[in-house]
Amino acid sequence: MRTEQSLLQFQPGFDVTKEGAQVADEGLGALPEWDLSDLYPSMDAPEVAADIAKVDEKATAFEGAYKGKLAEIAQSPEGGSRLAGVIEEFQAIEEIIGRLMSYAGLVYAGDTSDPKRAKFNGDLQDKLTGVSTKLLFFPLELNRIDDAVLDKAMASPELAHWKPWLDDLREERPYQLSDEIERLFHEKSLTGRGAWNRLFNETMAALRFKVNGKDLTLEPTLNLLTDHDEAQRKAAATALADTFRENLRTFSLITNVLAKDKAISDSWRGFTDVASARHLANRVEPEVVDALVQAVATSYPKLSHRYYAMKAKWLGKDKLDHWDRNAPLPETLKRTIDWQEAKETVLSAYGSFDPRMAEIAEHFFDKSWIDAPTRSGKAPGAFAHPTVPSAHPYVLLNYQGKARDVMTLAHELGHGVHQVLAGEQGLLMAQTPLTLAETASVFGEMLTFRSMLDNAATPKERKILLAGKVEDMLNTVVRQIAFYQFERRVHTARRDGELPAEAIGEIWMEVQKESLGPSIRLGEGYEVFWAYIPHFVHSPFYVYAYAFGDCLVNSLYAVYRDAETGFQDRYFDMLKAGGTKRHKELLAPFGLDASDPAFWMQGLSVVEGLIDELESVQAA
Repeated sequence: MRTEQSLLQFQPGFDVTKEGAQVADEGLGALPEWDLSDLYPSMDAPEVAADIAKVDEKATAFEGAYKGKLAEIAQSPEGGSRLAGVIEEFQAIEEIIGRLMSYAGLVYAGDTSDPKRAKFNGDLQDKLTGVSTKLLFFPLELNRIDDAVLDKAMASPELAHWKPWLDDLREERPYQLSDEIERLFHEKSLTGRGAWNRLFNETMAALRFKVNGKDLTLEPTLNLLTDHDEAQRKAAATALADTFRENLRTFSLITNVLAKDKAISDSWRGFTDVASARHLANRVEPEVVDALVQAVATSYPKLSHRYYAMKAKWLGKDKLDHWDRNAPLPETLKRTIDWQEAKETVLSAYGSFDPRMAEIAEHFFDKSWIDAPTRSGKAPGAFAHPTVPSAHPYVLLNYQGKARDVMTLAHELGHGVHQVLAGEQGLLMAQTPLTLAETASVFGEMLTFRSMLDNAATPKERKILLAGKVEDMLNTVVRQIAFYQFERRVHTARRDGELPAEAIGEIWMEVQKESLGPSIRLGEGYEVFWAYIPHFVHSPFYVYAYAFGDCLVNSLYAVYRDAETGFQDRYFDMLKAGGTKRHKELLAPFGLDASDPAFWMQGLSVVEGLIDELESVQAA
């Protein structure tokens, strides 16, 4: 899920059971809508009410059976196997909660402006927050078991299976609070952070942008920033700025409240740096992230600054206006890529790498696991949501027939393949830290790009493909690190008091100028473009995971191209591991080490090499 072009991060939270319906869209062909009946038949289906009642009953029984007794169980003669059985019970309950929450979230994302869906989502979250409160004791109490006792119990093969999950849990021990405070934080999240997230989502879905007399939603307006006609691009950028300004008080309030909310939580838990909680959740060392950020920032001049200077010349300008940054090159054909071609392009690229990968991806098309059309009220952007291992992932797109939309399809299907393969680990150990969760998605993009590049018929076509890939990489690496730096500055400044919208805009403009360079003119109106980036709201500091994944994949792909045999099996093993291994363990079979600063420069050199190739193509 990428932030660029408003790729909204999925929030759990939605009934569009379409039975695999397809919507005909002019020039795009039949676009699929997802069938959510594999989760539940409808919002008012009796199965929903039955599962709510069942999971509440199971959670109540679980709390009654084990609360205050875990240490005793662990110390018993069969402590390891007994404790493993309790974890399995806990996972089974979480599976039901996850199924319900996934369904509610997907229904809601289909139309966040629909009051019925919003109420269903809100009511279900309310009920399940109450249910999950009964389970809060379990991880907290597990972490209070003495290390020596747990180590002894780990001799049991049954409990040893859960060691990766328990190790992750143990890392959070220094930051956990008393049961009462943890319960308060948990219950208040619905009316705190969760409520502000919902306000952002529904505000964004309701916004309309007036472009040349037409009222457009966010996605079609952002899409115009890639239009061939500069007048259209400028009109779209002006409309975005005008509407964001009209709603700036709301977006500023959301930003200030959530930054303060996070600071309060960090203070209680003992996190000293604004991004420490994210690093812990990502299971990545702060110094590794710092090395990544430093490597990218140092490379701004030879990457983004250099490329945008080249692009300005291609467009016949001394500088690019901010609405020109993603403009197509003059020689780019005005062509709409229909859905069938997009499907064949991605599946062919996946199949050339490994037929198993294409086979998994094909299920998303054949079994109605994709929702592709752009609709009023639909969540903007794109995501792949894993739901639960007993079901399957779903992909949301806003497909509009651009080359970037094909790459987004490849990206989200990469997530989907990863989620299917990791599902065998079970709910508790399937989830991959964000830094590695972007690996399969970016690798899927790279496979698709390389396939298209190899099939380029002319130097002009090759140049267009190279430029598109470079821009995607700059959006994924340079832009996301700039986003991370923006967040750091905002959250740090918020500690000294509430930030006016103008102050947030000033920070935004500073980091954008640093990252994009002197060849882009950031004109009036651009200072409010921070307002629509959903990751700032939903998952603070998420964004560096994209740069992490892109640089990692660049290095990984180089290993693939040089490998004679065995790469595909090692790659599948990495995806199947889910959250059971850290980045050092996962990358070791490929001879890669993300803790080595040279690793990041190696990944960035791939981007630089593509820019070199662009220069040579242009010269020819």
